[in-house]
Amino acid sequence: MKKTLKGLIAVTASVISTGAMASNMENPLYMPMEGEFYTKTGAAIMYKKTDHTAALIDKNADGKDEFPVWRFTEDLGYGITDRLDIHGRFGYTKNGDIDRKGMHRGRLGMTFRALTEDDPFVLDLYADAYLSGAMPMKGSYTPTGFNYKNYSNGRWGVIAGTKFGKTWADFTLAGHVEYLQTFGNHNNKIKIEHPGLLANGFEDEISVDLKSTHEWTAGIDAFYQIDMDWSCGFGFEFVEHADNGVKGIHTNMPNLTAMGQAIANGLVTTLADMNDGWDEYILKANLAYKMSDAIQWTLFGEYTFDDSHAQSQNGTDAKIELGVRLNARF
Repeated sequence: MKKTLKGLIAVTASVISTGAMASNMENPLYMPMEGEFYTKTGAAIMYKKTDHTAALIDKNADGKDEFPVWRFTEDLGYGITDRLDIHGRFGYTKNGDIDRKGMHRGRLGMTFRALTEDDPFVLDLYADAYLSGAMPMKGSYTPTGFNYKNYSNGRWGVIAGTKFGKTWADFTLAGHVEYLQTFGNHNNKIKIEHPGLLANGFEDEISVDLKSTHEWTAGIDAFYQIDMDWSCGFGFEFVEHADNGVKGIHTNMPNLTAMGQAIANGLVTTLADMNDGWDEYILKANLAYKMSDAIQWTLFGEYTFDDSHAQSQNGTDAKIELGVRLNARF
């Protein structure tokens, strides 16, 4: 009788634990069930200290503190079946110190669970539309170089990726790899605030033809279900942002002087490879509390260090983000 009771308790505990794991929206292998809608709404504050790339030195912006940088995110999804979902991921950033704001993340896509918990490991395949082309890239060209005004690169693209992992009792280990390919276009607005260019016939606003570019992302995440209500997670992610490149000036400039034409040709040649890429190394952690089966609060943090190319304006000596996220499902 005692053995039977112990076995029943063990099985019950295992089922409860598995259920808590499967329904925890912070679990890296979480996927909505058929007919289930989820949303994750986040707000965070970030501190940045810029590094010392040539582009930032030219702007006298190297080694500067940028705080506060406000970050807002929204992830949502819906389970078409237990193995197929549609999802969207969006983000907005406002940095008053450099007068830069706008959508930093936008994607919409589907995930298919090719292998489930009944297999040796879970395997998800996903494909997303990259939505940065919904807004033009905005900036200004000044005597000290280019100033970005928003976070959009103005380009549409596609993302293909995979997520895989396994759960043992209360612990989950997962990894992901994805590739982004953008498509070159002239969806940008660049204000010319350089007196020398204006004097030689440049329009006061131009657009340029940008080349296609790409990004690689890879990461690993660990998750632990502490008890029925509390859980925590840790992760590491690497992102490679490739260099941008200009193919030509798209705007017709009929008033260009001979000097202006030479300057324009020189700019295109110089910017054919902008040498502005950077690699990010991101450490992540979170602590989550489940208020009910449908509501969960999460405290999260990220620390990022990176390796920037000479003309990058995105490199930092330190980048620290702290925030809170409200997860809900219906």
